Amino acid sequence: QVQLVESGGGLVQPGGSLRLSCVLSTSIYSVNTMGWYRQAPGTERELVAVITRGGSANYIDSVKGRFTISRDSAKNTMYLQMNSLKPEDTAVYYCNVVPHVSAYWGQGTQVTVSS
Repeated sequence: QVQLVESGGGLVQPGGSLRLSCVLSTSIYSVNTMGWYRQAPGTERELVAVITRGGSANYIDSVKGRFTISRDSAKNTMYLQMNSLKPEDTAVYYCNVVPHVSAYWGQGTQVTVSS
């Protein structure tokens, strides 16, 4: 079973940056499409960014131009570079395959954007 471990969250002021990491317990080549999801209190978990094995990326409109998803095959790691952070980006961020597999959800990493 694939295990995914997220890290890199924290408290940041509006306009700040964070880089999230997601380490896979298996070769990242074995996964076609992966994504970053987030869940704010009282809301449904949403898919924020997607990257294919070939490196094609897509984003929801609210993060386009601010977030960048990438993957490092040598490290079996996926990243989410988040710039120009806004208070509405506050959430727990998770990584998973796309479409998600429930058994793969990890603990997530908390991102809080506040002054």
